[in-house]
Parts: sequence; structure tokens; C-alpha cells
Amino acid sequence: MSGLFGSTRRLLLSAASVSTPVLAAVSESRLSTHLAALATLASTPPCGPSPDLSAEIKDSKLLRTQNYVGGQWIEAADGRQLEVVNPATGKMIATVPLSGANETRAAIAEAATQFDAWGRRPAKERGAILKRWHAEVVAARDDITRLMTLESGKPLAESRGEFDNGVASIEWFAEEATRTCGDVLESPDGSRRFMVLKQPVGVVGAITPWNFPFSMITRKVSPALAAGCTVVLKPSESTPLTALALAELADRAGIPHGVLNIVTGDAKAIGEALLKSELVRKVGFTGSTAVGKLLMAGGAATVKRMSLELGGNAPFIVFEDADVEKAVTAVVSSSHRNSGQTCICTNRVLVHEAVHDAFVAALTQRVQALRLGSGLESGTSQGPLISAAAVDRVEEKVQDAVAKGASVACGGARPSWGPGSPLAGGFFYQPTVLTGATIDMRMFHEELFGPVTPVYKFSSDDEAVQMANNTQYGLAAYFFTQDLSRAWRVAERLEYGMVGVNEVAITSEVAPFGGVKQSGLGREQSKYGLAEFQDLKTVCLGIGPR
Repeated sequence: MSGLFGSTRRLLLSAASVSTPVLAAVSESRLSTHLAALATLASTPPCGPSPDLSAEIKDSKLLRTQNYVGGQWIEAADGRQLEVVNPATGKMIATVPLSGANETRAAIAEAATQFDAWGRRPAKERGAILKRWHAEVVAARDDITRLMTLESGKPLAESRGEFDNGVASIEWFAEEATRTCGDVLESPDGSRRFMVLKQPVGVVGAITPWNFPFSMITRKVSPALAAGCTVVLKPSESTPLTALALAELADRAGIPHGVLNIVTGDAKAIGEALLKSELVRKVGFTGSTAVGKLLMAGGAATVKRMSLELGGNAPFIVFEDADVEKAVTAVVSSSHRNSGQTCICTNRVLVHEAVHDAFVAALTQRVQALRLGSGLESGTSQGPLISAAAVDRVEEKVQDAVAKGASVACGGARPSWGPGSPLAGGFFYQPTVLTGATIDMRMFHEELFGPVTPVYKFSSDDEAVQMANNTQYGLAAYFFTQDLSRAWRVAERLEYGMVGVNEVAITSEVAPFGGVKQSGLGREQSKYGLAEFQDLKTVCLGIGPR
């Protein structure tokens, strides 16, 4: 305990002595009171998970329900709690701390204290520690995937797919850390040498969403730690349990205390504390474009580096020469994955008039066959949405489309469960196909984030590309064609950071992930993702005339 709060105290007071704007405002007496309160709360037993949750997870130590700061598990300073709900039933499964600025500042201080030692470790040593974390996480696969399903609602098969993709990021960056290299450049007159060094940015604030509670963390934390940065992570209020389980596994793997810290609770208070702190040099965020803009504005005062993976409005173009059956399979996979709640989901299906009717018939048949239910039930292919408000938003967009002339080919309503069904309180919406969609409808311009597939008709390549690009977003786009010349032309014309040609599985730890326009800044995954956590330093060495 003294290690955690002692280092926090030393760093805060040291920073205040050099007039750091945020920390200078923390007086000795207030700091002492705050740290004493946290020290008491660190030993306070948490409310813990519900019996229903505990029955689902074999390794009970993975059911962590407290903040993880400096290697200690602590409550919120004021003792407030936040409920975590299973979206399939609407029932609470656990409570976690409803933390704010005080806990975040303590986590930042711990991360800053550990930054120098962690950043100075040879990359091979950091990589070895990350590989141990990878091994611990892989061993906990069954528990982690069930935990993901319980707090996010997605079918267990999808949780397993997310797990495999997410854990690959840990392994990739554990290895990529040792492959980082700079450059040596000769000056024009030969009298100097320029060395370009790659060094860790510093303390990183990571803010992750609820729709991918596992992989969005590993793709931010892994490159940050590999590069030599330390991290303060704020997971979504809806899905904090997976993040806290990852912290438990990081502790088992020997990631030094204070290198990875997790604070749950008030998004606004935690976010503002990260933005205002001069100790935090970078923020990585996945979420809405509206929040991303606020983060950019908030980070301006301290000129923070930003990686922003924001909203999407992905088009899927089906040209007249496409393999219709393969295109239908791909659309269903993309549009209804995680109940349509992904930033790269197909939002708008643009179909050439020559194959429109055949495509719609096949699509409707496939979507009607999707099975709605709890993600833990065998055979479930679509789970609930994350909240009642999410269902309301989807319903409003469908009603807007119908009012403007769209037809419901299937779905288009909330499901009716039988009397006494445990799913009656869940947040479900039927898998839906809409035809006759037009560009004046809300769902053409707004991110859907629900299990709805609207189909639009086009008659020429130019019209399809213009419709696809008619959005503020630019994250992912897809199209199917058998014409190689068209494939090149259309891929180059689409204003998106990622384009899938006859393919919707476009993400991998080896390929850069990110968008253009108002879909964000920077890239995640791959060697480009590692570079987001590194600063370039130029060292000039004078060696005299030749």
C-alpha cells in the first residue's frame, strides 16, 4: 500500500513544485486527505459480482470489480457504485466503482512514476513480459469470452472471434517491439550524421467502447506497452468487467505495478482529468465522432497527440457482375455482426438495378433465418443491443424510413417473448431488411448501430460511388465485382480508410485500421499502430569535414 500511495504522493508534490497547471492546484492537505481515503478504500471489500455471474466463470479471481491503480484494487473515493447490466435480461450482474477525477489523477501519477523505468527497459524485455500476458490471457479464453457475452450481449461465437483477434494483437506487438529501428542520415556536405531515434510518447490515456470490450483494449494497450509507454485505461461504463479481468491477468504476467492502470466510472470526469493532465501525452479513443471532437478540443490546451477511431457509415456496393449469393452472405455477416453495433458494419447496401430483386429475395431469406436470443444459448446468431436507449434509436430510424417510403421486407419491430421469459427485460430488436431506401432517410446519413439492413438501388458505377461517398464518415467500405479493372477504379475512388473488395473480413493485427474524414485520425494495429505511440527524435552528430 505504501508503494502505491507513496509514489503517487511524491510525484504529485514534485509536479506541483514546478507549477504544472493541474497538479499545482492540489494542496498538501487535500492530497493527504485524498490518499488516506483511497488507502482506506483499497482495503474495503467490493460489492462484487452477482451470484448469477459467479456461477458462469470458473476462475473467480477474474471477477474483479474495483479500480486497478498501481497494482492495487481500490474503490471510488466517495464509495459510489455503477451497475453493470446483462443486456439480454436487463438485470444487474455486478457493480464497479463510479470513479472520477481523483482516482484518475492517482492513476496518472502512478503511470508517470513508472514511465521512466518501463520505457528504459530493453524492447526484448518488454516483449517477453507481453508474451507472458498473452499466455495468461489465452489460458483464460473460456472465462473471458463468457464474461464478454454476459456484459455486452453478443453471441458466444462472436465473443470467441473477438478474443482470437484481440489476443493476436498482444502477440504481434510483443514481437514488433523488438523490430523497431530508426535511421542514420548523412548530411549534404558529409560533415554531420543525423540519427533518428524512436522513443515512447509517455503516459497514454486509453478510452475504449462497449461493443468490443476485449479487442479494443488489446489493440491500444499492447502497442503502448510495447513502445515503452504506460497506460491509464478507462473502459466503457457498460462493459468494464472484461477490462478488469485483463488487469488481473496482467498482474499475474508480471507487468510492473503502475504500468497498466484501470479506472471505471464517470466518463466525463475521467476524460477531463486525462485531457487536463500535462503528464498524459497521448489519448487513444474509440467511440462516436461527437465525443472524438470534444476530446480533440479538450486536448488542445496541452497539445496532446490523438488517435481517434470514430463513427462509420459503411456502404456495401453490389455491382451487376457480382456473385449474388456470396455478396448476400457477406452483407449478412457484416451488417448483423454484434447486432449491427460495430463501426465497420455495413450500413447502406447499394445494389445495381439489374440484380436488385434477386439480391433482396436472397437477403431477406437469410436474415429471416437469424435466431434472436441470449448470447449464451447454443444456436443464437443475434443477441441484444447494449441498452434500452439503443433500441429506441434504432426504432426511430426505422420508423423514419418507413414514413418516407421504405418497405419492411422482414423484422422492423421489437420481438415478443413468451410469458415469464428471462429475455423479456432484454434490449432486443428483430433482424430487419428494408427495401426502397432513399438518400433523404436518416439512416442514409447517420450511423445505424443496429440489426437493420437498408437496400438502395443504383444504375451506374458513378452513381454508386457518389452515393457511397455522400457521408461525413470514411472508415470502411465494401463492394463485390468480378471485373478487375472496376475493382481498381472503385477502390481508389472510395473515400474510406479501409476498403474490402469481395471481402468483409478486413481487419487484422498486421494491417492498419483507421478512417478518413470525420471517422478519425491515426491508425491502430500493424507497424503503423506502433508508431502512434512513438516520438521521433533527431540527434545531429558533427564529425568534421571529410
